[in-house]
Amino acid sequence: MLRRVRHETPWLAPDPPRRVNRIFKWLAPGLLVKRWLFLSVGGVLLVGLGVLISLKLTPVFYTGQFLGSIFRFLANQIPNYVSGPLAILMGLLFILWGQTRTLGAITEVLLPGNETELVDVLMQERRLARGPKVVVIGGGTGLSNLLRGLKQYSHNITAIVTVADDGGSSGRLRREIGVLPPGDIRNCLAALADEEKLLTELFQYRFKAGDGLVGHSFGNLFLTAMNDVTGDLEQAIAASSKVLAVRGQVLPATLSDVKLWAELSDGRRIEGESKIPEAKGQIVNIGCSPSHPPALPRAIKAIREADFIVFGPGSLYTSIIPNLLVPEIAEAIATRKIPRIYVCNVMTEPGETLSYAVSDHIRAIDRACGKPLFDAVLVQRRGPSEVAEERYAQVGAAPVLLDRETVLSSGRRIILANVMEESATGSVRHHPQRLAKVLMRWYSRTQGIW
Repeated sequence: MLRRVRHETPWLAPDPPRRVNRIFKWLAPGLLVKRWLFLSVGGVLLVGLGVLISLKLTPVFYTGQFLGSIFRFLANQIPNYVSGPLAILMGLLFILWGQTRTLGAITEVLLPGNETELVDVLMQERRLARGPKVVVIGGGTGLSNLLRGLKQYSHNITAIVTVADDGGSSGRLRREIGVLPPGDIRNCLAALADEEKLLTELFQYRFKAGDGLVGHSFGNLFLTAMNDVTGDLEQAIAASSKVLAVRGQVLPATLSDVKLWAELSDGRRIEGESKIPEAKGQIVNIGCSPSHPPALPRAIKAIREADFIVFGPGSLYTSIIPNLLVPEIAEAIATRKIPRIYVCNVMTEPGETLSYAVSDHIRAIDRACGKPLFDAVLVQRRGPSEVAEERYAQVGAAPVLLDRETVLSSGRRIILANVMEESATGSVRHHPQRLAKVLMRWYSRTQGIW
């Protein structure tokens, strides 16, 4: 019988540590600093001892006599129960003062103009390095949005991204140059980069002039150039990650030239990822050509080593399911006995999930994979405002309704939480920090079941 165990995990709260004296922060365990400082002090003592031995200990003899006379004088003048603790206290103060000034000088060099203390940076880096191994599967803006929140909890994040896009700048590069579409990969790299805001603006910049450049994003061209320099997309992503100081990794689901197709309820068969939503039909079956694309080995390895797997958020048929049409990926996920959760969209999407309830999303994923791949579904608790509903109604979209009994009958747990944010214009999306916090809290509470 499965037993629920609650684990208290130190990386749950991304908030900075409580403000305490900086000196005592350096004494905290796990920084991997104090051991090397003590080792260097020991080295200095050994070097000094070696020099004295080389000089036949003559300086040691005279130094010992001199210090002995000083100690005898102090012992006669000051009681040992006063002089002993006083000497120890002064020695500790000198050590702490010297180490603090040394580390302060290092901080000024490594973090110029940064108000964050070096010890705080080290503590945060150690916490994130010990974070769980999270695999996120999807594509589009929904995936990159989630990554912005998750990177505050762990650096061990792997984003497995679809490469079926054939529209916009990615589609043009795919047709004209023959590269795999870099758009979703570009968004994820920017989201996981250290300087996220600046890189996002740079990578999302679209050229407004120039023959052949109009409409292309800088990030797509950057990845395309890297692909040509390194020889394939996997190496291009790895090289780009180093350049951008990406925490975690972004991997394509496959390196095959995958083309999506969908069969609609009216009998039409639509080919091409960008054309499926434009057909405005009800999807009854979806697949890809080739029908069994090989998975990227590193993606399979990441799934097998994962502690937690998250699906979505994102377009159901064109962002999430395309990854699961790679048989090896679906099979690897099915065999893992770890927390697995699907983040359901807040709104339906015309041309993909019109009139879909939560159970329809679950049923579509199960049907495409032939087996259940997740154990719970995260659903927005409170609906959007009337302004947002009216705005989305103009394009035929509506809030995704929760049909609780049908979802529970599928064997899935329901996680209700307010993870949505709404802009002044009425557009809604998942809030990165709220979504990540709910997901990591659920993971910490349920990991013991497996």
